[in-house]
Amino acid sequence: MRIHLSNASARNATVVAVGVKSVDATIPAKDGVPVSFKRYIAAGEGTLHSDLVKKLGENYSKSLIESDPEVDLETVGRSIEGTTSVLLDKSGNPVYCAPEVFEIIYGVDGNEVERRTPVDVAPNINEDLPIKWTGRLISRADLVRKFSIKRTMQIKHADGVTFDFLYAIAKELEEKDSVMLLASGFDGKSPLVFQTNGTPYRGFLEGRIEGDGFLLLLHLSNMELKRPT
Repeated sequence: MRIHLSNASARNATVVAVGVKSVDATIPAKDGVPVSFKRYIAAGEGTLHSDLVKKLGENYSKSLIESDPEVDLETVGRSIEGTTSVLLDKSGNPVYCAPEVFEIIYGVDGNEVERRTPVDVAPNINEDLPIKWTGRLISRADLVRKFSIKRTMQIKHADGVTFDFLYAIAKELEEKDSVMLLASGFDGKSPLVFQTNGTPYRGFLEGRIEGDGFLLLLHLSNMELKRPT
């Protein structure tokens, strides 16, 4: 995806942001052989307890021994490759018309404050107004102690001009051994939203350089770690 980014001098450029994949340190295995998880059908339609009670009565244990009415031989044991969500009403019947969705606002005491129709929130990382430096520097050590990082994206250049632009940013942050808090909006106080109705994040820009190369990382957090009172 593209992101409109500015620097400390309010110069801005549109660059590329890609997700950084995490490396799994643990591989599920048994006796040294990697294993995978599968899902299988355990019961078919009309074979659950409530259905058997309707057919055979509360005491149907003898029927279980004699005829296995709870087993649908055509269905049970089949592997499940994919599923589709189905909306049900309180009686368990399919809903053929999507229900009206409400947004419920709760206060700090846990009580409901307001109920309203949701408002779509547009993404703001590639708008006419670039993402701004707030001027708030946070040391790398404080970042990992004070914030829970939910996602990290790598900022890449699109051409030679943006390479110089991003290299200068990475060098400045590397020399200060700090990350820069980023924000969006005209006043530079709004969180970063990457997709419609997406999670709003605080963005922390970290830079590293090695020779003529650079690494620019955008750490995203929506949770601040605080010591309990």
